[in-house]
Amino acid sequence: MLGLPAEVHACLFDLDGVLTRTASVHAAAWGEMFDEFLVTQSPPQPPFTSEDYDRYVDGRTRLDGTRGFLASRGITLPEGTLDDPPGAPTVHGLATRKNDLVLAKIEAGGVEVYDGSVDYVRSVRSAGLAAAVVSSSANAVAVLESAGIRDLFDTVVDGTVVADLGLTGKPAPDMFLEGARRLGVGAGAAAVFEDSLAGVAAGRAGHFARVVGVDRVGQADELRASGADVVVRDLSELVEAGGEREATG
Repeated sequence: MLGLPAEVHACLFDLDGVLTRTASVHAAAWGEMFDEFLVTQSPPQPPFTSEDYDRYVDGRTRLDGTRGFLASRGITLPEGTLDDPPGAPTVHGLATRKNDLVLAKIEAGGVEVYDGSVDYVRSVRSAGLAAAVVSSSANAVAVLESAGIRDLFDTVVDGTVVADLGLTGKPAPDMFLEGARRLGVGAGAAAVFEDSLAGVAAGRAGHFARVVGVDRVGQADELRASGADVVVRDLSELVEAGGEREATG
């Protein structure tokens, strides 16, 4: 019924783009923050693009995403500290500015969910499987609460957990492995659900029983190349008749 192998007893869900319609909010915030910064360079650099988002930022923590994009443009900034003001010319300053923009956008527009994917999570819970959210965002709990779905999950591994435990962010598998550990299962008994290339790569690197790629933006081939066993447009496809076979092509 769930499109999962029988050995799967726990499900690990990314948040933005899988369960909630906040991936575009994050992308807009990244673009606004980086464009503000790029025009201050000498000479001014070209704007941040959707390709930059997919390649260097999507699925990664704020600090890792900031470092990765800056490196792609050959820009070196000091790390700075958590006390740096938003927009300061440091990794922490830019990351903080991005977070402020995201929070303002979420507050202004609220949080919408993908109904089919949330229904899938409800089916997972009804079937007796454990569930966790594994998100690089430090605002995952606030987003879940705003969307009214926090109670569907046993635990949340997010950007604050990464910082507290010193985990390596996606595409390393550490976050998903921590989620599985908290649910009391090994990777071989858990499934990963991700929309980002980095997140899918993390699921594959962790040797999870099933890695499901969620294609919201037309990158099915890239998700498969990154390690997805199955690619769907929405998690509801997994419970439709023949959904898994259709989704995998």
